[in-house]
Amino acid sequence: MTLERLAARCLLPSFDGPERPEWLRPWLEAGLGGVVLFATNVRSREQVAALTASLRHEAADGLLVGLDEEGGDVTRLEVADGSSYPSALGLGVVDDVSLTQAVGAAIAADLLAVGVNLNLAPVADVNTNPQNPVIGIRSFGARPELVARHVAAFVAGTQASGVAACAKHFPGHGDTHQDSHHELPVVDVPELLPFRAAVDAGAAAVMTAHIVVRSLGDAPATMSPAALALLRDELGFGGLIVSDALDMRAIAGTVGVQEGAVRALAAGVDALCLGPAVGPAAIEGVRDAIVAAVREGRLAEERLAEAGARVDSAVPAPVVAALDGAVGPEAARRAVRVRGDVAIGAGATAVELLPEPLMAVGETGASFGRELRARVPDASVVAIRGEAELDSVRLGGGRLVVVVRDLARHPWQQRIAARLLERRPDAVLVETGVPGWVPPGATAVVETYGGGRASLTAAVKLLAPAVERV
Repeated sequence: MTLERLAARCLLPSFDGPERPEWLRPWLEAGLGGVVLFATNVRSREQVAALTASLRHEAADGLLVGLDEEGGDVTRLEVADGSSYPSALGLGVVDDVSLTQAVGAAIAADLLAVGVNLNLAPVADVNTNPQNPVIGIRSFGARPELVARHVAAFVAGTQASGVAACAKHFPGHGDTHQDSHHELPVVDVPELLPFRAAVDAGAAAVMTAHIVVRSLGDAPATMSPAALALLRDELGFGGLIVSDALDMRAIAGTVGVQEGAVRALAAGVDALCLGPAVGPAAIEGVRDAIVAAVREGRLAEERLAEAGARVDSAVPAPVVAALDGAVGPEAARRAVRVRGDVAIGAGATAVELLPEPLMAVGETGASFGRELRARVPDASVVAIRGEAELDSVRLGGGRLVVVVRDLARHPWQQRIAARLLERRPDAVLVETGVPGWVPPGATAVVETYGGGRASLTAAVKLLAPAVERV
């Protein structure tokens, strides 16, 4: 096998649009390891199934087709309407590992039905920093033991349905207040227990984090031999190590994508994720940089061949998995927590405080206002993205619902929520993120532990239990 083909086997590029671009065809014929799909690739389930079938038809070797389908806020397949499943944090709050396993299996069955065989989930990070801007409800919780048992359950459910699971972001992105999409975070020590649980559960893949762990040196984990040796030697992981997207600023803004690819492979990464920002010319540049590194002696050919072999081994054998459409709504319902009298009637007004979406989440069609109007047709909904907009809000005569997101992390939301509660002391506060701060005087609180469609629908049903959704 040529160096060029070996290098191609280690690449997982992305592309925009619902159809396979022409430039991707020669890569598939040249042994490309796989692709990662994003929301821009999704129009419908039928379209995704046709897309993945066309990719496999042209691929010379087994192909990994991956995407991020975590449940809750992070969905690609259901980006138009929002996820049918609760977030990881919601599952952690319920703390029923059989439910988590069932959700993992149901999500995987959804993916398998459209030709996706690698789910870049579950999140194995422990959300120990309340100010974490990138993990939050994507984590099963703030306690390592709880996160570990649910990671293992999600992995088991996913792989029982014939989809490879990928635990992320090794060695732990939970104890940081920085987002590696935008900068290079630093933590003191790794959090290994959930990743050990993923390995013990037979996870096919583990994704690295673009974070510096001080106890392991100065290199980001994706490019750190010490970090990846920890995964291989101490945790005994023999499967596929996948990098987080190399076009994230933590890599692209420091050493650059090409150099990051070479260093990641040399450190022990097997498959390199290249996000949509890495176009066809840049993908070719990454491959050429890998080949040049081998010829220059900076990257051993044996290491490159080993990485390609692990990609081959990670492609799961196809199975038939049954879809379970009931488990998502039931799990979301069980995750919602209520304090006080939260019942609303006709003519309610919902004020949604909307922070900027995280890059890992993106924009989805999930909307509390949409779910509320579907159940209470005469409800009014107002969306606010900053304090200056509050003065123009007119509150009707019905009960007020204040919908917030990660209130503890957003002082502007705290100020608005407090002012609204002063005007309407009987208002219902709906927290759709990580709970942690409640306005003074709030007596009616709903916590959904996620902003996916299933969780928002469950909350609305609690607010308006006597109204049948139309």
